[in-house]
Amino acid sequence: MPALLKVMLVLASFFASTFLVVKLTGVLSIEQVTSWLELAKNIDSSVLFWSVVTLLFADLFIAIPTLTIMLLSGYFLGATYGAISAITGVMLAGISGYIISYHYGEKLEALLIKDELKREELRSQFNQYGSLMVLFSRALPMLPEVTACMSGLTKMPFLKFITFWSVSAIPYAIIATYAGSISSINNPKPAIITAIILSTIFWSAWFILNRLSKRKIMLQAIEKK
Repeated sequence: MPALLKVMLVLASFFASTFLVVKLTGVLSIEQVTSWLELAKNIDSSVLFWSVVTLLFADLFIAIPTLTIMLLSGYFLGATYGAISAITGVMLAGISGYIISYHYGEKLEALLIKDELKREELRSQFNQYGSLMVLFSRALPMLPEVTACMSGLTKMPFLKFITFWSVSAIPYAIIATYAGSISSINNPKPAIITAIILSTIFWSAWFILNRLSKRKIMLQAIEKK
C-alpha cells in the first residue's frame, strides 16, 4: 500500500470511529444540536455565536455534520453573523489540525512508515497533490480534517495551506449560511438545494482530481518501463 494512502486511511479511520461513536451513542445528533442552538439563542446571541464556533472547531476531533451546522448557523444567526461564526470555527479547526500535526505528526508517520525512503515518498506525493486535495476537501465528510492534518504532517508551508484552506472553506461557509438564513421550518428548500449543489460540485471536483492523479501515476509508471 502506498505510504500516502496508508497514513490517510489511518487518519480517516480515526475520524470515522468518532462518527460511529457519535451515531451509536446518540450524542450530537442533528435534533440534539438543533435543540442546543435553540437554547443558546434563548440565552444570548453571543452564546449562540460561540456555540457554533465550538461545534465547528470540535469537528477536528469528533466527526460532526459541518454543512448542517453551517445551515443552522445561518438560520439562527442570520447570513452575516452566521457566516462569521462558521468561518471562525472552520478556520480554527483547520489551523489547529495543521499545527498539531506539524509538531507531533512525525511520530505517527514514523510508527506507520518505518522506511525513511517511503516517508520521503509520502511527503513528495502529498506535496504534488496536497494543494488540490485541501482545495476540494469539502467533497467528503472527514476529508477536510484529514487534509489539514496531512498538510501539517508533511510540513506544507503554512501560507500555502491557509490560502487553499481559505479558498475552500470561506465561500463554502458563506453560501451555506446564506442558504440557512433564507430558509425556515416551513420552507427548507433553499437549505436542501444548497446542500445538494455544494456536495455535488465538490464531489465532482474530487472525482476528477482523483482520476487525473491516477492517470498521471500510470503514465509515470509506463515512462519508467
